[in-house]
Amino acid sequence: MTLKKYMLLIFFVVISLYLVACVSANKEPAAAAIKAAEDAFNAVKGEAMKYVPDKANSVEDAIIIAKASFDKGNFDAALETAKAIPEKVKVLTTAIEAKKVELTRSWEEISGGMPEMLDAIKDRLDILSASKKLPKTLDKAKLEGAKADYEAAAKMWVDAKSTFSEGNMTDAIAKAKTVKEKAMEVMNNLGMQAPEAPTKG
Repeated sequence: MTLKKYMLLIFFVVISLYLVACVSANKEPAAAAIKAAEDAFNAVKGEAMKYVPDKANSVEDAIIIAKASFDKGNFDAALETAKAIPEKVKVLTTAIEAKKVELTRSWEEISGGMPEMLDAIKDRLDILSASKKLPKTLDKAKLEGAKADYEAAAKMWVDAKSTFSEGNMTDAIAKAKTVKEKAMEVMNNLGMQAPEAPTKG
């Protein structure tokens, strides 16, 4: 082997070792960044999937991309992707809190006055049940139907409050809406005037 070829071989070996060293240099930082990203996301994942699933899926996708780059040996790309994820998690956390506020406001609006509405229906049913003569617009069958609907609404209202207390606000709001619709229907069948929506302060 001539000196020229020997020097050229050494040059390529040195360059190869340098490139390997550069790639390997980012392996541990990339692994650490991915772990930090996963830890940050896992801390809020439960609530994120419940309140803002689309945004949560976006962050989860970024983690998957970072891990895929790492597995392919593209540590630079993995590091860059992973480093951006904690900031995405901060934005996600803000979105979760905003959604909670929105849902709490919706719950307050739909549930406001519900106990009073159900109490008014019960009082009216008690009066009609004790009456010897029912109004012309109401017969015994309708009265019994109204009683059954009231009992179902009252039971669902208890369930809605329990669901809200457990933190399942979306389900609680859906149940409360059903209760309100059923209560309004019973009031209409009993000839009662539906309450006005509470005035916002």
